[in-house]
Amino acid sequence: MYVKEIVLLDPIYGPSQSKLVDRFKVHGAPVQGSDRTEFLRQFAGRVECVVSHSRFGMSPAEMDALPGLKLIANFGVGLDRLDVDEAARRGITVTHTPDELTECVADMAWALMLGVTRRILPNDHFVRTGQWLSGPAPLSQKLWGENLGIVGAGRIGQAIARRAAGFNMEIGYVDPLSKIAGATRFEQVKDLARWARVLVVACPGTPATRHIIDSEVLVALGADGYLVNISRGSNVDEEALRHAIGAGHIAGAGLDVFESEPEVPEAFVGNTNVLLQPHVSSGTHQTYAAMGGTVVQNLESFYTGQALRNIARPSRAA
Repeated sequence: MYVKEIVLLDPIYGPSQSKLVDRFKVHGAPVQGSDRTEFLRQFAGRVECVVSHSRFGMSPAEMDALPGLKLIANFGVGLDRLDVDEAARRGITVTHTPDELTECVADMAWALMLGVTRRILPNDHFVRTGQWLSGPAPLSQKLWGENLGIVGAGRIGQAIARRAAGFNMEIGYVDPLSKIAGATRFEQVKDLARWARVLVVACPGTPATRHIIDSEVLVALGADGYLVNISRGSNVDEEALRHAIGAGHIAGAGLDVFESEPEVPEAFVGNTNVLLQPHVSSGTHQTYAAMGGTVVQNLESFYTGQALRNIARPSRAA
């Protein structure tokens, strides 16, 4: 009987991981930072499928250790830590889960927008510490009717824009390929930032988008502007953002992702104008269950010769 052996590179959502264990022979890799390649070599010629996690991906050295690898089923949408071009060169198919997390990530973008503009966290502290007894809290900034700029018009950018209709907002965006219906397209991020009251970063994390939000963009956003990032930490120059917030060049920021996460700059931690989240935009039970379901389904489809869902295309085929 053909044994369906897979390697789980990093833990995924618990109930989904249990389904993997029920349906396949699962070999859990050592934790990040250990010699995982040596562990993987023992399965060379035996294992054709691995499950990866977006936060860690799979390195070329790990691919080397499994010369018979045919499928990397990625839990998550981000592929910035998994070289899809390199996998394709080796004849390895990569799948991911872009559809399952779109709406929850868009929800978090809106939570951060409302949280930072309406001073939700400082006002919560204001009430809890009894400051309200001494007088009213500082005024906040309205979101309804303002200009919303979106960097990235893919699935998540479009979902963010759909929610903006209920806030009667004008929408602008920057994206070289995708479009947002009824919105104004800008060619340059700096021009979009100058126009927007809130600038949301929703593009993939790639070498081309590294520090797409730089000091010039932040100065253009202005002292009344807010930055929200639910994409990848590498898309924002954190040193430039630290300076912009400290100097009052922008009003505040809502951040779910960071360049060196889980490490977060102390300047952000100590500033009440910055609302922080621990990379949890997609982190709901429902979304993780759906993502895990796609991973399991793709593995089963591989072994039964059926079509795979959400194949990541290499850049040369884009």
